[in-house]
Amino acid sequence: MRRWSPLIAVCLGTFLLLVDVLIVVVALPAISDDFGADYADLQWVLDGYALSLAALVLGAGSLADRFGRRRIYLIGIGIFAVSSLLCAVAPNAQALIAARILQGLGGAAMFACTAALLNFTYHGRDRGVAFGIWGAVNGAAAAAGPLAGGLLTEHFGWRWVFLVNLPICLVAVWFTTRGVSESRAPSGGRFDLPGTVGFTVAAAAVTYGLIRAGESGWTDGVTLAAFAAGLVALVLFLIAEARSDHPMLDLALFRRAPFAVLIVAAFLAQAAAFAYLPFSTVWLQQVLGLGPVEAGLYGALPMAAASLVVGAAAGRFLQRIAPRWTVGLGLLLIAAGDLLQARAGADRTGAILIPGLIVAGVGVGCVLPANASAVLAEVPRERSGMAGGTLNTFRQLGLALGVAVFGTVFTDRIADGHGSPAGFADGLNATLVVASGTALVAGIMVLVLLRRPAAAPVVDPGAGRATASLGSSGPDHQGL
Repeated sequence: MRRWSPLIAVCLGTFLLLVDVLIVVVALPAISDDFGADYADLQWVLDGYALSLAALVLGAGSLADRFGRRRIYLIGIGIFAVSSLLCAVAPNAQALIAARILQGLGGAAMFACTAALLNFTYHGRDRGVAFGIWGAVNGAAAAAGPLAGGLLTEHFGWRWVFLVNLPICLVAVWFTTRGVSESRAPSGGRFDLPGTVGFTVAAAAVTYGLIRAGESGWTDGVTLAAFAAGLVALVLFLIAEARSDHPMLDLALFRRAPFAVLIVAAFLAQAAAFAYLPFSTVWLQQVLGLGPVEAGLYGALPMAAASLVVGAAAGRFLQRIAPRWTVGLGLLLIAAGDLLQARAGADRTGAILIPGLIVAGVGVGCVLPANASAVLAEVPRERSGMAGGTLNTFRQLGLALGVAVFGTVFTDRIADGHGSPAGFADGLNATLVVASGTALVAGIMVLVLLRRPAAAPVVDPGAGRATASLGSSGPDHQGL
């Protein structure tokens, strides 16, 4: 058991922070009843967490590399537990939103460390098993959020959506202190404060702009101002990183085609696989009249189960295959699964979604662990926190962008249908077609561009930069 304690600790934290992205979706009506909250407040209960998580993951990864990944992971669990309690006892919507933003900070600290902790702990066959199970938990958690929220809200009340986190946090702390060893980057160099601030502001502004666009449209003045602020902050971030001897994000890595392709694939995969789930939940509840639990069973459980089975059962085998195939073909499965779901209608039942969710879940079980492991193979081991933070930042930004874009498609079709049940069905179908196209483009990109084996990066200690060696890939990623 001690051998797998680090994996259990990491999977518990990962499950918690990803479940909480969408766990409140089916609880929002109950929260509205208690607080008399309007739509904008309810939107921020969902999006405040996502914004904080996306904006802070990369900075947390840089802190983890410098001060210790185990330490930052434990701090993240502590913040997550305290903020979950604050969410549960919130007296009004504004207090709940503030606690959700704080919860995102704790989630970012955990998320930045998860892949890095596995990368340092497991090797050889164990590495394949660990990343397979961790990737399966990633997919299952994101899909299971609405189901977990429905069960808790319907049987215990919406506050238990947050209270249930507390005992899981305690178990995660126990496994972490018992089995996880400390790791950090070699000492030397200053903490990249300008880069951390620049990226955090850029990610927060862009994420806010995406959320605002979903509410008020893409030409809204506040939306455009947020995007402009994000662009300015991004430029300043790039300048700071280019001039830094110890950057939080080594821009030279993006000149390596495998790293850049894998990061873009993670961004698009997150949108294609998960960003439509809130809208399928709306169709299941508001049009078909299903309760929170039934909506979760039809709209989330099949994907969660398929992803978990594939990742856990085939994780070690999938790690032996070149990422070009596991990630590329997995994305094509997600595309096929999304398209299979695009058959909603006024006379259909929720069961119409199940075959497509299973196919998409198989794709998720292939993509997430292979993508994460391949990204980490592209960077020096001591920069695992940076790589994990980059990967997870782009994943969360992909989810935020997907929700905003798909939300625009969904609401436009509902408006065209004058709010009729057929309009809701058309909106969901159009959303799923766009999601399918997103996964298809991503899959083709990976299959075409990720053609050579990953080269093991080396570090130039004088410049603090990673460059590609001319050697072959490591044993965990076979070439073509």
